[in-house]
Amino acid sequence: MYLEYFGLEKSPFGIAPDPDFLYLSPQHGEALAHLRYGIGQRKGFIVLTGEVGCGKTTLLQELLRELPTRRYRKIIVKNPMVDMVELYGQILRDLNVQTKSTSQLDLLGEVAAALKKYEQANKDVVLVIDEAQNLSVEMLEQLRLLSNLETKDHRALQIILVGQPELRKLLKRRELRQLRQRIPVYYDLRPLRFVEAVKYINYRLAYAGSSGAVKFSIPATFAIYRAAKGIPRVLNGICDRALLSAYVRSGRSISFGDARRAIKDFKRL
Repeated sequence: MYLEYFGLEKSPFGIAPDPDFLYLSPQHGEALAHLRYGIGQRKGFIVLTGEVGCGKTTLLQELLRELPTRRYRKIIVKNPMVDMVELYGQILRDLNVQTKSTSQLDLLGEVAAALKKYEQANKDVVLVIDEAQNLSVEMLEQLRLLSNLETKDHRALQIILVGQPELRKLLKRRELRQLRQRIPVYYDLRPLRFVEAVKYINYRLAYAGSSGAVKFSIPATFAIYRAAKGIPRVLNGICDRALLSAYVRSGRSISFGDARRAIKDFKRL
């Protein structure tokens, strides 16, 4: 609605994860570097945690986009509410292996054989489990055993666990201490600081086609930042409503009043 009015080519504050809009704040850049390092060095286990809306999925999408398909086979598990038989089944399907087995032990053997073939073809397999805070202790322990599959030179499978802060608490449980010791790469993504939030908003506006004509006043930006608590997805939701407010009143910059109305509207949900 307001894109043409503000001279924008695309919506700058969509709430769906979009690596094209990825703003690498210092900590987001560091988090992505951790992910790249873990995969590049074949570390086996990588854990990324962070509050809802802090950008974990966007970072993950950027990482996976960077990994060339000729070298990496990527398996994405979006629903962790499965058992190991179902998980092994998905891994085998994504590795183009047909199986009729329903035995967990037999399936593990088939997974091991499939991974060996990929290793012989000089391909790495990356298993990503999103919303990993919902995994059971038993599932996490089974993943540790799965990570034990190694070839002569390196680990045959790279596992990335992505989850909310509850995942960090889950991994601290005593019965998971062996798994915890096997996690060489871990990063906890935090909300943006105010200076970062200002740069984040300006970056998204510029990427959406703004030539600098659209501006958020400092009072408006600070009010939005406080309401969003530095969480990018919430910043997006409020900024989108603030732009709409300015459009409705035929304004060219986002005022404190626009921000206040946007925050009030956002908090109704």
